[in-house]
Amino acid sequence: MNDEGPNINENIKAKQVRLIDANNENRGVVSIREALALAEEEGLDLIEISPQATPPVCKILDFGKYRYEQQKRKNEAKKNQKVVEIKELKLRPMIETHDYEVKVKQAKKFLEQGNKVKFTMRFKGRELSANDMGKKILSQLLDDLDGVCKVDSEMKLEGRQMTMIVAPAK
Repeated sequence: MNDEGPNINENIKAKQVRLIDANNENRGVVSIREALALAEEEGLDLIEISPQATPPVCKILDFGKYRYEQQKRKNEAKKNQKVVEIKELKLRPMIETHDYEVKVKQAKKFLEQGNKVKFTMRFKGRELSANDMGKKILSQLLDDLDGVCKVDSEMKLEGRQMTMIVAPAK
């Protein structure tokens, strides 16, 4: 298989191939010359579908149409993928009760949408020396989000901020 797709026509190196014709009928094992002649007779291309098989499986198709179908399948698979985002919520060690409740509610919403949540506890001035307050608030967050999330990255202090990442429990 080359960089841009499967081997076609004269690029197929095998001496014999298992041939599937334009009507999806198995023609059995034939020589590469015979397969190329049949493809040319139909006005189509000989495409190596399964190069690792012994002998390789080749099909008589329109190469442009084949590439279009492959691209369509790839796009369909891409469309069905869910991209996980990391949403960040910033906190302070002296957070008020209502502000804390709002952050918990936001975190639950993000987790239910299937996103990860990064909690960032920022310390100013002397708050850094009492970073156990930050740990206490982040631990309280974990208790409040119990059952909704699992810890992805433990609490860690980096400079003037403490971070923790949680992922949806599902």
